[in-house]
Amino acid sequence: MKPIFTTVSEDWKRKPYFDYYYYNIKTKYNINHHIDITDFKNEIKERGLKFFPSMLYVILKIINQSDEFRMGFNEKGKLGCWNYVNPVYTIFHEDDKTFSDMWSEYKPDFQGFYNEIINDIETYKEVREVKARGSQPVNFCPVSSIPWLSFESFSQETYCESTLLYPIIRMGKFYEKDAKVLLPISVFVNHAVADGYHTCKLINDIEEYGKAVSSWI
Repeated sequence: MKPIFTTVSEDWKRKPYFDYYYYNIKTKYNINHHIDITDFKNEIKERGLKFFPSMLYVILKIINQSDEFRMGFNEKGKLGCWNYVNPVYTIFHEDDKTFSDMWSEYKPDFQGFYNEIINDIETYKEVREVKARGSQPVNFCPVSSIPWLSFESFSQETYCESTLLYPIIRMGKFYEKDAKVLLPISVFVNHAVADGYHTCKLINDIEEYGKAVSSWI
């Protein structure tokens, strides 16, 4: 796929909200939820697939259907929306408990995406640097996992100004409750580009797409 950046128009309906939350009170927020992945987990287990790259596909598929979560600035500082974003994720080094940041090219079909992630992890798994793969594209979405804890809430913030508009998504340890498999998920959002409605819809859509796994896998 070729990345295409479209700048916002002068009559962009969200401009007053963007200006207010980006320049005035600079609000960011987290929404945490436990989504039902029962059907999804059963399907990928039956097919012998790995959980993380499979769930990463579900998340990126929905992100790339959501204009609000593909907003960013181009190299000239212009605000706009990319036609798609690439996954940025982490590789955990079991022996010394460190991690490396990693990115892969986004593929819209599941098998292409899954193979891309598996091959890239295999290629870069021994790179012991913060950034395992260089030349990270500017159109990206960070997604990582904390598989050691089924957290109730997750929050993060930086102590410096940031132009990052993409969401930051964290997954926790899935667990069983009331005959369901639930996955903690946290979405960190810049309020300038997305309100609670958009973030709740994103999380709900991720859950529903996972439930429909048999129709696209």
